[in-house]
Amino acid sequence: MSAIDLHTHSTASDGTFTPAELVRAAKKAGLTAIALTDHDTMEGLPEALETGVKAGVEVIPGCELSVESRVGVLHIVGLWVDPYSERLKRVFEQVRNRRVERNEIVVSNLQKLGFDITMEEVQGQAAGTIGRPHMARVMLQKGYVKSFDEAFDGYLGKKGKAYSPKDNISAEYAFDLLHSTEATPILAHPFLLSSDEDVLEQEVARLKEMGLHGIEVYYSSHTNNMTDRIKRLARKYELLPSGGSDFHGYVKPDIQLGKGTGNLFVHHSVLDGIKSFRQSRGLKI
Repeated sequence: MSAIDLHTHSTASDGTFTPAELVRAAKKAGLTAIALTDHDTMEGLPEALETGVKAGVEVIPGCELSVESRVGVLHIVGLWVDPYSERLKRVFEQVRNRRVERNEIVVSNLQKLGFDITMEEVQGQAAGTIGRPHMARVMLQKGYVKSFDEAFDGYLGKKGKAYSPKDNISAEYAFDLLHSTEATPILAHPFLLSSDEDVLEQEVARLKEMGLHGIEVYYSSHTNNMTDRIKRLARKYELLPSGGSDFHGYVKPDIQLGKGTGNLFVHHSVLDGIKSFRQSRGLKI
């Protein structure tokens, strides 16, 4: 049976595979289609699309936006974004500028905690957008931590000693941006937003009114029970089921492309359903 993966990352943001390597890895893994959904950038899309044609893998151009909501930060994946949208490029540039300021604060916090780490060293770890995984890599290389999990749990994550919050865009603005480029907005990893079913449903209902079109039913950390719960939510609010691994490469070593932590399988029919929806609205596929 043909499998797909509609949530992946490359070196254009915080992954460890270049866009071309990612597509070739998808081919090797037997996937028929992937979406490249890097955080707040489309810079890897031309390379991924070109490699997809050569490798015989369908590549869906996408991105992932960090968005403020009433219950915290949520992530919206946009599928079929226009890789050359000037509006999106301008917004992503503003987001990256704010991220630079945040990165400097986090590195400064690490230094105050006694870690010998510089921004130059962090920059040396990144091929694209610089983020906390690159800081974790420096910490790992210098022996300050034994794993990426230790770096995030103790220092870089929300409860970490060096953490600094992001300045994210509003949900309303995110949907406006994605609809302006004729993308299909998908709520990523919904249970990371809230494990409380009532809270999650209230937020999904609110996002649906704003313009949400789909939800990740299939995700790396979902149990069968979680998948069934999101399926019911998708049916109730007439949302397209989507799914993906959230593959980043070796910064998330437990997550395999197309397979997640081992049990993930997203059938090609999921992609067919999203395509049918887009065709019914006269949108390109």
